[in-house]
Order: sequence, then C-alpha cells, then structure tokens
Amino acid sequence: MAGAQIQLTRDTLAKAVDALAILDASLTTVAPFDPARTYSPKELEPYDALSDRFIRGVEVAIRFMRSLERLEFAESSETLRDLLHRMEKLDVVSEAGLWLEMRDIRNRMVHDYLPEQRAAMFADILGPFGAELRRFRDRARARPL
Repeated sequence: MAGAQIQLTRDTLAKAVDALAILDASLTTVAPFDPARTYSPKELEPYDALSDRFIRGVEVAIRFMRSLERLEFAESSETLRDLLHRMEKLDVVSEAGLWLEMRDIRNRMVHDYLPEQRAAMFADILGPFGAELRRFRDRARARPL
C-alpha cells in the first residue's frame, strides 16, 4: 500500500509542478492591472489566463499536499487549515495563513469586482502569492519521495 501512495504522491507532484510552470509563464509576462484603465476583451485575456492558472495552481498544489499528508501521516486532515499547518511543519509551505488567503482569492475571483478590487487581487497574485507558489514548487520538488 505504501508503494501505491508513494506513486500517487509522485504523480500529484508532477501535476503540481506542471501547473505551476504554466502559472509562472503568466507571472513573468503579465503587467500589473491598472484600475483606471478600460481594457478591451482582448486586453483582458492575459489576466483571465493568469486567474485560471492561479486557481488551477492552487488546487493542484493542495491535491499534492493531501497526497503527501496521507503518505507522511497515514491520515487526512478534516480541514484545509489543519492540512496547511501540517504542510507548514513539513516545510512544504511558508505560512498556512497565506495559503488560506490564496484559497479565499480563488473563491472571490469568480465574482465581479470593481477595478480597484481586481487590481488588488492581481497584485497579490503577481506578488506574495506568486512568490509563495514558486517556493512551494521548489520545496516540493526537492522533497524526497
């Protein structure tokens, strides 16, 4: 059974690394969002791609964390907060609270917001959230499985 969980964890890690590489392409090319500017639908495409890639990156990263948790602890946390605290102890994530904020942004992105609020969300994704996802990717890849 342990061998199957190791393989599952390796597979979810590979998917997370791939998703975060795609997100990284957006993080390195998308300019900060200007709330004073009226964007055309075509001009919004990079921000839509960034949003989609961010959401997918967070979800796939959490899927890997759940698999790693089962491998390391032989059980699953009841809450996302508990999972993130375990990952913090394993040094997979920097701070559980930051990941809870990222999950909150993921949930809020599906709603329509004023330009200033969208600008703040994109600034977080391009700034501290993107940096954390890069750290996560590097830490997860370096982890022996």
